[in-house]
Amino acid sequence: MGFADYDWGLIWDNHQVLLDGLLTALLVSVIALVISIAGGLLLAVMRLSKPPISWIAAAYTNVFRGVPALVSVIWVYFGISLLLGVNFTVFQAGVIALSLLYSAFMAEIFRSALDAVPPGHREAGQALGMRSSRVFFSVILPQAIKIALPNLGSMYIGMVKDTSTFTVIGLLEVVRVTQNLVSQTFQPFVLYTAAAAIYVLAAFVIDIVFRLVEGAYARPPRGAISQVLRSRQRRRTEQLMAEVGSQLPNERKARVQES
Repeated sequence: MGFADYDWGLIWDNHQVLLDGLLTALLVSVIALVISIAGGLLLAVMRLSKPPISWIAAAYTNVFRGVPALVSVIWVYFGISLLLGVNFTVFQAGVIALSLLYSAFMAEIFRSALDAVPPGHREAGQALGMRSSRVFFSVILPQAIKIALPNLGSMYIGMVKDTSTFTVIGLLEVVRVTQNLVSQTFQPFVLYTAAAAIYVLAAFVIDIVFRLVEGAYARPPRGAISQVLRSRQRRRTEQLMAEVGSQLPNERKARVQES
């Protein structure tokens, strides 16, 4: 059977169904990405804390980095749901499984990014009279996010690809949709080639999006996104300097009165 003998028109005939599967995969992965970033940042801060908090975070990170996505989603859908007495939908199970796994990976990304911020920046913020929480969110975290961005993009591509394992619980993502079409048309080569192409194109688009965001955080900033971010950063800097400026006279007055 030659290459031209395959019915390549099936791809266009079923393109809407395949795109719907991709949309489902992206929706699951985007929600899981937001949860994973929040969970990973929390775990990273815990890792940098003192024992036993750091031990708990380290145990979670090491355990879930070793669990495959397929095992994780089965464990959530057929295990945790029975344990808690909650009937998760396949969508919810997919989000939970990805969030549990990738929070561990995000934790290591953020931990290394936080460690990469020079200690002098924290000390400079404290010298200006800023609270520790304000130093973290205004000085340390923005720099850590900039450092972590390239790895976050790679992680998100991995999340989108890992949704393919959720076909085992019936999530109608790209692979599950392709399996259904193959059972109807008996054209596995054509349809799985289309599925592979969809994942590759999605990875390229995601990479471009994250590179644009990285360019916005570069020095000097590049791209259209940077214009929005620069104006926002300028307002935050002006607000911060105004607050610090208003605090300094009060501190000087207090020192004069003490002397």
